[in-house]
Amino acid sequence: MAPLGSLLSGMSLSTLKVTGGTRHTVCVSEEDAGARLDRYLATALEALNPAPSRSRIRTLIEEGHVTRGAPNEGRTIGEVAYRVKQDETYSVTLPTPGPATPQPENIPLTIMHEDAQIIVIDKPAGLVVHPAPGAPDGTLVNALLAHCGPDFTGIGDELRPGIVHRLDKETSGIMVVAKTEAALKILQEQFAIHGRDGRLERAYTALVWGKPHPSKGTINAPLARSRHNRLKITVTRSVEAQGAREAITHYKVARSFGEPEPLVSQLTCHLETGRTHQIRVHMSHLGHPILGDPVYGAAHKNRSVKLSEVGRSALNMLGRQALHAHLLGFEHPETGEKLRFESPLPQELADLLSALESL
Repeated sequence: MAPLGSLLSGMSLSTLKVTGGTRHTVCVSEEDAGARLDRYLATALEALNPAPSRSRIRTLIEEGHVTRGAPNEGRTIGEVAYRVKQDETYSVTLPTPGPATPQPENIPLTIMHEDAQIIVIDKPAGLVVHPAPGAPDGTLVNALLAHCGPDFTGIGDELRPGIVHRLDKETSGIMVVAKTEAALKILQEQFAIHGRDGRLERAYTALVWGKPHPSKGTINAPLARSRHNRLKITVTRSVEAQGAREAITHYKVARSFGEPEPLVSQLTCHLETGRTHQIRVHMSHLGHPILGDPVYGAAHKNRSVKLSEVGRSALNMLGRQALHAHLLGFEHPETGEKLRFESPLPQELADLLSALESL
């Protein structure tokens, strides 16, 4: 790994090629102390060609690509509004880019609603929402570019045009996508408040191991990116913890399977906040991880031996976490009309439920 080194914008910025990208490291001067992390890094990197936008910097922070301290030993910072301190060192890893802009691809879409402002999609499991390292194409964005035409390009973000919110690759269910800048802004405001003003409604169906007690409750546990694995999210003690963000999930047990001790339960989950992997992490934290979750439920795989042969077969056929975004309600960005959409369980989840009924 050879240093490329440079002085940019009056700041001493060292640049190093690393596996999967390029790492830029900068030390905070006295005059820059107290600045917001996203603003500081946007200024520090503005002489790069191309320079990452402030929006891009925010995404890099939230995805765990920014650390504080020695480049190889630093702690991940996931808080965009963190205030930098004098003489602290920050490193930003810019992943090796894929194609400059996503290209249209003829990928089938299940469209629940479409007008001049929005398009509502029932996303299947296995479909990535937007291009990212490791998934440069074959995404929902590529499909939308083909469906919506050239006017869709660059709405809000060149790599994520029109994207208001996301679902994990292996989570199925309803998404709304903006087709204009005005619609994107209004929908983003609704999702930022996340239903606390009554405009947004989101509900998920989840199949979890065991049965939560009580059968109806609220999980209020802040989340932050793991210091040890930036691809994982962990529960923290408080929102004051480094990079932590408030996360609130409401759940209710719809039914349970297995006697006398329930082996599996079907839950309905409502989000009061919308953090990465929120339901998956919260249910694992509660001791009832989602079936088929390879990241947060791997330690519970041995529970499957208690299922019937039909149940084990259905779980093996599932091939992903048993989580489905079945309900989405929001206010139309132009007309103000309240829209509400519901999606039935995908066949593989319906088959698993049928198999569980034999317990």
